[in-house]
Amino acid sequence: MLKKFIIFLLFIAALFAGAFYYAQQQLNQFLSQPLSLQQQEMLTVQRGANINSVLNQAIEANWVEASPFSQLVRRLHPELVDIKVGTFAITEGMTLQAMLELIVSGKEHQYSITFVEGSRFDEWRELLLEAQGLELVTTEMSEAEIAQELGIEQGKLEGLFLAETYNYTQGTSDLDILRRANRSLENHLDEFWSTKQDKLPLKSPYEALILASIIEKETSVAHERGLVSAVFINRLNRGMRLQTDPTVIYGMGDKYQGRIGRKGLDTPTPYNTYIINGLPPTPIAMVGKASLQAALNPEESDYIYFVASGKGGHVFSKTLAEHNRAVRAYLKHIRSN
Repeated sequence: MLKKFIIFLLFIAALFAGAFYYAQQQLNQFLSQPLSLQQQEMLTVQRGANINSVLNQAIEANWVEASPFSQLVRRLHPELVDIKVGTFAITEGMTLQAMLELIVSGKEHQYSITFVEGSRFDEWRELLLEAQGLELVTTEMSEAEIAQELGIEQGKLEGLFLAETYNYTQGTSDLDILRRANRSLENHLDEFWSTKQDKLPLKSPYEALILASIIEKETSVAHERGLVSAVFINRLNRGMRLQTDPTVIYGMGDKYQGRIGRKGLDTPTPYNTYIINGLPPTPIAMVGKASLQAALNPEESDYIYFVASGKGGHVFSKTLAEHNRAVRAYLKHIRSN
């Protein structure tokens, strides 16, 4: 009798072991199935979601086949249960298990937005409007209202954000991006100001920023920035007007249609450096770190003029006679092309 009972118990144990093995195999097949994707998809896990709701999202999206064994994930794979909130990039070839591991890791998809050196604040606002994944909160705000929200003293925001690439996650606000860009600008400006050359004709970091914005608009050639800065520093030291076209263009606003002309040069604006002395009242563009560095650490030179070479760079001159020859050479190059 005891022997039969032991055999019965062994049979039941074997039955349970077989059932467990079968369930485990079915669950592994469920988790190892590749997601049915034609392209990268975004999966947003909302607050309060759990493993079951995430699995239901995948099933409802037809990424995976449903399985009655999915309820065993909690018991047999507890490492896949600690679901994180966020938006995750689900890629082709990823298995269901890999998707769950990604969500558990909390590694949200990183969007990025790139602001180009020399761009203007109105262009930044357009880029923010078109950016993926951003929460737009500044759309109806004026420039002055944005400045107040960011705690910026100046009501005009031109030049007060560092031009570079910023990564962010789903739900980040456009105001958050601007706040980061402003802090980055301030940090780098403070750093470069603390290591600036002696006896520069710049009274404040803000004036350095204004000069950096002019350098940014005058050249995109990296090795020229220090020389362009030197020209403007030399002119400021000598009491000469800067006479730089980008400031005139900025002052013209919507009236600029691709050509300045004599009328533009003779029309007074706060930014017309052919008429005003010294620097314009505000920056004229967003800057990168290289132009900030150049503004505060110009190259040593006696140049006080420069003009486009027509070949992508500039010709620098120490005298007006040299400069006039360079201008004539540039005009000849333009006419011949």
